[in-house]
Amino acid sequence: MAQVFTSTAITQLSQMFFVAVIFFHTSEYLLAVAFHGRPNVTLGSLLISKGYIFAMVFSMLEYVVEILLVPELKEHWWICYTGLVMVVIGEIIRKMAIITAGYAFTHLIRTNRDEHHELITHGVYRFVRHPGYTGFLIWSVGTQIMLCNPLSTIGFAIVVWRFFYRRIPYEEYFLRRFFGSQYDDYARRVCSGVPFVK
Repeated sequence: MAQVFTSTAITQLSQMFFVAVIFFHTSEYLLAVAFHGRPNVTLGSLLISKGYIFAMVFSMLEYVVEILLVPELKEHWWICYTGLVMVVIGEIIRKMAIITAGYAFTHLIRTNRDEHHELITHGVYRFVRHPGYTGFLIWSVGTQIMLCNPLSTIGFAIVVWRFFYRRIPYEEYFLRRFFGSQYDDYARRVCSGVPFVK
C-alpha cells in the first residue's frame, strides 16, 4: 500500500495537481500586475478565498482517504490524463480571456465605468461572453478529475457553476448600464460560456 501511495501520489499530486494550482494562481496575479500595475493589484488577485481553501482541503482529504482505502480508484490513468487535458484547456481559455481583455479584465466586478473601459467582443470573446469563467469552470473540475476524486469532481462542478450562475447576472447588470444596447446585441449573439446560464 505504501508503494502504491508513493508512486501514484507523487505523480498525481506533486507533478500534476500542485503544479497546476501554483501556476494558475501565480499567473493570475502576474497578469493582473502586468495590466493594472503593482500598486493597483492586491493579493485578492491570487483568487484564494476561505471557501476555495476549504474546497481544496476537502479534495485533499478525499484523495488521501481514497488512496489509502481504495488505491485502485486512483490508478485509472486515462481519467487522470483526461483531467490534465481539461486543466490545460481551461487554463488556456482563461488566460486568452485575460490577455484579450487586457486592461478591461479585472478580478472584481466593476460597478463604475472608467474612461478606458471598453466592451471586448473580439478574440475568444467572439465565442463566449465570459471566457474567463468558462476556463475556470473547466480548470477547476479538471483538477478533481485529474486526482480521480469523484466526490470533489461533482462538488466542484456544482459549487463553481452556482457561483457563476449568481455572478453573471450581477456582472451583466453593470455591463448593460455601461454599454446599453451594444451589450444587449452582443448578449443576444453570444452565449455566456457557462452551461444553463443565459
